[in-house]
Amino acid sequence: MEAEKNKDVEVCGYPLSIFFIVVNEFCERFSYYGMRAVLVLYFRYFLKWDDDLATSIYHTFVALCYLTPILGAIVADSWLGKFKTIVYLSIVYTLGQVVMAVSAIHDLTDTDMDGVPNNMVVHVALSMTGLLLIALGTGGIKPCVAAFGGDQFEDHQEKQRSTFFSIFYLSINAGSLLSTIITPILRAQECGIHSQQKCYPLAFGVPAALMVVALIVFISGSSMYTKTAPKGNIMLEVCKCIGFAIHNRFRHRSKKFPKREHWMDWADEKYDKLLVAQVKMVLKVLFLYIPLPMFWTLFDQQGSRWTLQATTMDGDFTVNPILILIMVPVMDSVIYPLIKKCHLNFTPLKRMTVGMFVAAMAFVAAALLQLQIDFRITNTGGQSCLYNKQMGFGSSFTFVIPSTFDIQSSNCKQAIQAVEDIKPNTIHMGWQIPQYFLMTSGEVVFSVTGLEFSYSQAPSNMKSVLQAGWLLTVAVGNIIVLIVAEAAQLPDQWAEYILFASLLVLVCIIFGIMSYFYTYTDPAEIEARFALPEYDPEEKKKKKDSIVMEWKDSLKRKVSGSRKRSNSSKGSDKQDNDELKQSRM
Repeated sequence: MEAEKNKDVEVCGYPLSIFFIVVNEFCERFSYYGMRAVLVLYFRYFLKWDDDLATSIYHTFVALCYLTPILGAIVADSWLGKFKTIVYLSIVYTLGQVVMAVSAIHDLTDTDMDGVPNNMVVHVALSMTGLLLIALGTGGIKPCVAAFGGDQFEDHQEKQRSTFFSIFYLSINAGSLLSTIITPILRAQECGIHSQQKCYPLAFGVPAALMVVALIVFISGSSMYTKTAPKGNIMLEVCKCIGFAIHNRFRHRSKKFPKREHWMDWADEKYDKLLVAQVKMVLKVLFLYIPLPMFWTLFDQQGSRWTLQATTMDGDFTVNPILILIMVPVMDSVIYPLIKKCHLNFTPLKRMTVGMFVAAMAFVAAALLQLQIDFRITNTGGQSCLYNKQMGFGSSFTFVIPSTFDIQSSNCKQAIQAVEDIKPNTIHMGWQIPQYFLMTSGEVVFSVTGLEFSYSQAPSNMKSVLQAGWLLTVAVGNIIVLIVAEAAQLPDQWAEYILFASLLVLVCIIFGIMSYFYTYTDPAEIEARFALPEYDPEEKKKKKDSIVMEWKDSLKRKVSGSRKRSNSSKGSDKQDNDELKQSRM
């Protein structure tokens, strides 16, 4: 009874339980992004790996973090439920962070006390174990936490649920912002027993402590949560249902068999109509997900290409999380209400389309900035070479190119003499703000809306599955970066930016067309239809048996009547024959 009272507690119209979930997400994201902020540096300067190996392991870890959500969704929807899945995998996650912190203690194997670990294999083994546990934990809970938060709202709280996803996303970026500022500062400290080194144990230890806090906060709200029980191995059932539909359709591919309204209807012969309807809803949304990885292809290059671009400029600051903290409330409180007042139907899919287009424009801005950074020298024969020089804002240079300059045999930088006329102001990273602003705006419109859309269009027992599908698009997007960059082999960075922008614009058009033909559904309404007696398997069986009995009774009556008429006819014929005989006599 007390638990029911706790569930009914609301603050400003919101269930009190969601505040535990939001705080949990803030701490978890602080833990994840804080650890990731110094991970490559740990590989490079503590484990002494080269740049290529450090980069490869880093991206493998990130990709794994976005692949494991599928496992988490299966466990949550078919076995443990969202609450237990979050708790158990958070424990695994916390252990991983602790192991990472221990792996960074250089005194652990520094037997000769010279400040250098004597058994690097131990540190590598511990760090790889820690990263594997973290990837399993963070990936496993990703599709569950947002969906679990959505479960806390009732049907009449649709507006609050929509706002929750914005608050949820805000907490993610608040944790990301603070961690990316604080963790590098912690790493810069020096610590150690036998010798003072960069303090990686502290840099990893604080995120581990935040993960402990996240776990405690989440468990503390247990009595207030609305917990939906798992409904069997739904992922396996979905796969079997789809497989049977395809197989059955292939068996009946002849034109003599009547067509069915949807290809999944071929599964009706074996599977319940409710499951078939739910699979249809999931497949309809997953089909829309196909173009989405291209957005993440551009978005995640903020941590690679844009970071490399920033190394040619002056300054050091983190802008994306700050812009997120500004843009989310601006969008919710100003932009969306203004659009609504203009009587424009700005549906979730339209928002996502706009978000993709804005992200493409961000890469156009990055290309324009790159053009300002590069200077290409071309001779009358059309031959060219790239000359790079950090000019500085407000500077003036005269470039002296000798008449004997041969592009084919010369190095541009060595042959060209730069004469400084006006001393430069240093080009600051602030010039990247326009592209970051555009990308952040696109992210807010695209990602927040995508989370809300995925939840609203998912059947009641497959919400985590669609959340996992959403996160899978991020993993695919990172893979596309490697494929396109390798296949294109463009000599100029600005040209690569334009290529990616063009690809996203093309995908944006395709997604817009797909969105136009998409029909929004209410999963609860559709599922409610199948709760009616005519969809109840037992009722259907009874009704079928009744119809069969009535048909049998009717058939018996017809047969009996036919026999009586036959006997009557025989008697009549006998009488006629006798009368005929008498007349002849």
